[in-house]
Amino acid sequence: MAKFLRAGAGRLFQDGVALNTVRSLIAFLLFFITVFAVDPAHAQSFRFSSVSVEGNQRIEAATIASQAGIEAGQTISAGELNAAAQRIRASGLFETVEVEPRGNTLVIRVVEFPTINAVAIEGNKRLSDENLLGFIETEPSQVFSPTRIERDVATLSEAYEQNGRVSARITPKVIRRSENRVDVVFEVFEGRPIEVRRIGFVGNKAYSDRRLRRVIGSKQAGLLRAIVNRDTFVADRLEFDRQVLTDFYQSRGYVDFRVTGTNAELARERDGFFITFNIQEGQQFRFGDITTVSEMPGVEAETYQNVLKIKPGVVYSPTLVENSIARMERQAIRDGIDFLRVEPRITRNDRTLTLDVEFVLSRGPRVFVERIDIEGNTTTLDRVIRRQFDTVEGDPFNPREIRQAAQRIRALRFFSSTNVNAREGSRPDQVVVDVDVEETTTGSLSFGANFSSDAGLGFSVGFTERNFLGRGQGLSANIIASSERANYSLTFSEPAFLGRDVSFGFRTSLLETSQANSLFDTTTADIRPSLGFPLGESSRLNVFYELSYSDMTDYPVTGLSPLLAAESAESGRIGSSVGFTYSYDTRRTGLNPNAGVLLEFGLEYAGLGGDQDFIRPTARLIGQTRVFNEEVTLRATLRAGALEFLSGDSRSVDRFTQQVIRGFDANGLGPVQNGEHLGGTYFASAQFDAEFPLGLPDEFGITGGLFYDVGSIWGLDTTGPGVASEDFNLRHVVGFSLFWESPFGPLRLNFSRALESEPDDVEREFDITVRTNF
Repeated sequence: MAKFLRAGAGRLFQDGVALNTVRSLIAFLLFFITVFAVDPAHAQSFRFSSVSVEGNQRIEAATIASQAGIEAGQTISAGELNAAAQRIRASGLFETVEVEPRGNTLVIRVVEFPTINAVAIEGNKRLSDENLLGFIETEPSQVFSPTRIERDVATLSEAYEQNGRVSARITPKVIRRSENRVDVVFEVFEGRPIEVRRIGFVGNKAYSDRRLRRVIGSKQAGLLRAIVNRDTFVADRLEFDRQVLTDFYQSRGYVDFRVTGTNAELARERDGFFITFNIQEGQQFRFGDITTVSEMPGVEAETYQNVLKIKPGVVYSPTLVENSIARMERQAIRDGIDFLRVEPRITRNDRTLTLDVEFVLSRGPRVFVERIDIEGNTTTLDRVIRRQFDTVEGDPFNPREIRQAAQRIRALRFFSSTNVNAREGSRPDQVVVDVDVEETTTGSLSFGANFSSDAGLGFSVGFTERNFLGRGQGLSANIIASSERANYSLTFSEPAFLGRDVSFGFRTSLLETSQANSLFDTTTADIRPSLGFPLGESSRLNVFYELSYSDMTDYPVTGLSPLLAAESAESGRIGSSVGFTYSYDTRRTGLNPNAGVLLEFGLEYAGLGGDQDFIRPTARLIGQTRVFNEEVTLRATLRAGALEFLSGDSRSVDRFTQQVIRGFDANGLGPVQNGEHLGGTYFASAQFDAEFPLGLPDEFGITGGLFYDVGSIWGLDTTGPGVASEDFNLRHVVGFSLFWESPFGPLRLNFSRALESEPDDVEREFDITVRTNF
C-alpha cells in the first residue's frame, strides 16, 4: 500500500498541472490557519505612555500629535496605528510620515514640506506673467503642495487652450533653497496656435455653409493667417456658436431648429481643427392669427391689440413676440396699470405651417424691486450702469425689463463679462437685482499710414476713449496729415446729458489743404455742440449750433477761372448757423431682419451773425434687403442737397464738391469755367448695388458686386463767360466691385465705366475705398 502511494505521488508530482494544484491547496490551508486558528485575544496591540515627535521645524509637536489622534494610555491595534499615520499625511503639510513604536513611547518622525520662497513663470510670450499668476493657487510663503501644483498646471494649460494654444506644455520645476525653502518655476512651452482649418455644416438646406459661417464667432484660417489670428481655435467658443446658430434660425421662423452635435477634430499633424456642426433645420413657420384677450378687470384687450405691429403671414420670430409684449407693457404704464402680465400662448398649425399667437393680459404677482446692487465696477461709476435700467428701487418688478437692461449694459462694451440676476429680497414680495461686471480696456492709441489718390501718402495718430473717467463718455482726438492736407479733430460725447435720454456732443476740427490736388489752398475750422433725443421707437432728432471759419487762398495768377480768382481774393468768412437732423431707422425695430430703411433729413440755417446767410437742406434715403437665402445683398441709396444763399454769393469752398457718384473724381463734375471746376449749389444721386459671392473659398474674404450710379451736380449763384455744365445733366456709371475683408480693414475696389458724361468731367475708372456697411 505504501509503495503504491509513493508511486502514485511520484506520478502526481511529475505532472506540472497537478503540482500547481497542490501548491494552491497548501497556500489555502496556511491562510485558513492564519485567519481562523489564531486567537484574536493574542493579536498585536500597543499601549503608549507618551508620544514623541521628531523632524518638525515649523509645526508644533502638539499639533502633529493631535492630528494623530492617539492619547497616552490608550490601547490601539496595528491598524489604528497605520490610520493615525494616514491622518497626518492627509494634512498635506509633510513630505514623509513614519510612525514607530519604541517601548512605551510612540515616535512620529516627519519631514515637512518646504516653504515656497518665490513663484515664477518662464518661457511665456503670448500671455503675460501678471495674467498667468492670477490664475494659479500657488503663492509665496505657502507650504509647498504637490496637489496644488498639479491643479495649477491644469489651470495654466486650460488658459492656453482658451487662447488657441492646444499644444502648450507646462512643466513645474522645484529649486531647493536653504532653510527648507523652495522656488517654484512653471516652465512654459507655448507652441503654435492651432487654427481652424475648416468649418462645415451637415443638415443645412435653407442656408449655405457660407452664410452660416458669417453668423458664428469661429472663423476659418484666412490668407494672411500669420498676421490675423481670428481663426484661432477656442473650445468654449463652440457653445457660443451653437447659441447664435439657434438664434439665427429661430429669428427666421425655424422654431424646431436644433444643433444635434458639434465635432472638433484635430488634424493628424496637430496644427489645425476641422469643425463640423450637425443641425436640423425643420420647417419655416409664419405668424397665423394674432389676438389679444384680457383676464384683468378694467383692461380692454382692443386697446392693446392696436399697439401690435406684427401681422399674419410675417415670418415668425421670438424677437417680434418679445417686442410686442414690451409695447403692451409700455402701454400699461401709460394707462397707469401696474403688474400687468402679458403671456403669449402659441398654437401650432403643422398643416399650414403657421403659429397663432394669443396675448393674454392678466395681473401678475405684486413683487417690487427692493434695490439694485452693483459690484465689480472698479472704474465705471455706478450711475453709468444704473441708468441702463428703466426700473428703479420701489418699482414693480418686471423680468423682461431686467433682461433688456442687461443687454444694454453689455452693449456698452465697457465690461468683459456682465451677469445680471434677481434674487429674493428681505421679504417674499421684494426682489434684489444683482449686477456683477468685470472691467475691460476702453481706450486705444492708434498709429497708421494711408494712401489715396486725392491726398497721396499720409500718416495718422488717434486716441479714443469710450468710457472717459468712468463716466460713460466718449472722447477722441485724431491727426491725419499728408503732403496735401492736414486734418485735426477733437470729439466729445455724453450719452445721458443731465441724467436723461438726451445725448450731448461737441466737435471741433481744423482742415487745411494745399494746391497739390486743387487750384487753391483752403482752411476750414468749426466748433459744433449738439443735442440728440428720441422722438419715437425708430426716430431721433439731433439739433446743433455751428461756428465756422472758411477761407480759400493762393489761387494762381495763371488760373483760367475769373470766378475762382474773385472768390480766392476775398478774405475768410465766419459762419454762425443752427440746424437739425431727423433720422428714421427701421434696422433694429423692423419686422424683417433681412431688410431695413434709413431716412435722414437735415436743415442748416446760417445767418445768426457772421459773414454768411444761407439755408442748406440735405436728405438721404437708404434701403437694403437680402435675397436668395440671404446670399445676395441689394442696396439703394438716394441723396440730394441744396445750397441757397439769402444774401451774397457762395464760394467754391461752400458749394457741393464731394464725389456724389462713383466713376468721377471729387469735384470732377458739375459747373466748370474754362476747364476748372467750381462746385455746384445742388446735387442729387441714386446708387444701386448688388453684392454676391464669387465662389472663392471663404478664407479669402472676397466677394463681388455690381453697381449702377446716376447723379449730377449743378447750379451757381452767379455765372460768367466760359461757364459750362451749369444745368442739370445726369451722368450714368456702371461698374464692378471687389469687397475684401483684409487685415487692414474692410476694403472696396471699384472698377467703373461712365456711360454718359460731360466733356469737362474728370473720370476715375479705378478707386479704392474703405467699405462702409449699412
